[in-house]
Amino acid sequence: MQHNTEFLKLVNDAKTRIKECDVFHIKHMLDNNTLDGLLIDVREESEFAHSHLPGANHLSRGIIEVKIEQLIPNKNQKMYLYCGGGFRSALSADNLQKMGYDNVISVDGGFRAWVGNSFPLSVED
Repeated sequence: MQHNTEFLKLVNDAKTRIKECDVFHIKHMLDNNTLDGLLIDVREESEFAHSHLPGANHLSRGIIEVKIEQLIPNKNQKMYLYCGGGFRSALSADNLQKMGYDNVISVDGGFRAWVGNSFPLSVED
């Protein structure tokens, strides 16, 4: 997907303030049952319903800032956010940090990197 210049500037600016990890780190933790935080898919509901990373929770980019304090009141809770390619998750991570959540990590490459490495997916029944 081709992104607009101003959107990429916004994402790159956010990335200067957030932590990131790659899909290999997530896969390693899932394989070894050592995931040390919540795995949150910030894609749209339809994208999540089609398929998602194993064990992921859904909280879309469009509502995460509105719902986060109600759903995850502990601002020290570690969270790994992913989206299609790492852009929406970077923006979400940046906003959550501004809201006081200090342990938020964006998964660089997101869902496309996961699929690109032929890692397993979950599908809602």
